[in-house]
Amino acid sequence: MAETPTPKWAKPVLEFGPILAFFAAYLWLKDRVFAIGGTEYDGFIVVTAGFIPVFLICMAILWRITGHLSRMQVVTAVLIVVFGGLSVWFNDPRFFKMKPTMIYLLFGGILGFGLWRGRSYLQYVMDGVMPLSDRGWMILTQRLTMFFLGLAVLNELIWRTQSEETWVYFKTFGLTAAIFLFFMTQGRLFRDHSTEDKADDAAE
Repeated sequence: MAETPTPKWAKPVLEFGPILAFFAAYLWLKDRVFAIGGTEYDGFIVVTAGFIPVFLICMAILWRITGHLSRMQVVTAVLIVVFGGLSVWFNDPRFFKMKPTMIYLLFGGILGFGLWRGRSYLQYVMDGVMPLSDRGWMILTQRLTMFFLGLAVLNELIWRTQSEETWVYFKTFGLTAAIFLFFMTQGRLFRDHSTEDKADDAAE
């Protein structure tokens, strides 16, 4: 019996649904305080505690229907559990706010280490996604490394200097928009270093 194809909406819903749910729950509960086990927790901590299992459930469903998770998704899940768990355990929102910093420092550091060795680890992970020459992958990796490190610095500046609500807006929409805009601005790189046209010419 033929397998039922995965609906196109499933992947984006499972990836971004928990983030939007966190945002909506935060706006709803941000001004409330909950007494649990004799300890008072503000809305941010309660929402963080709920976000962790919701995110893991969505990743499990995504793995079940697609058969795989990317390395980035796995690392993100681990850091969410670690830093989200620390925030809940110590009743301190700073740990969860540092989570994007750690994610981007880790990814930027890994890509930077690969560049230092003269390799593009990005190409190793995404070679089947974008048809780029080796030179194109190296350029894109260099730019993405600096971009990730820049996001790590920006996240630190936002959560340390701005209000909690401002950081939540930044985390929900700002970081997503920044990543989208980054790849939108790489159009010339994709055109100049694409191997797709060469492959088509060779096939003719």
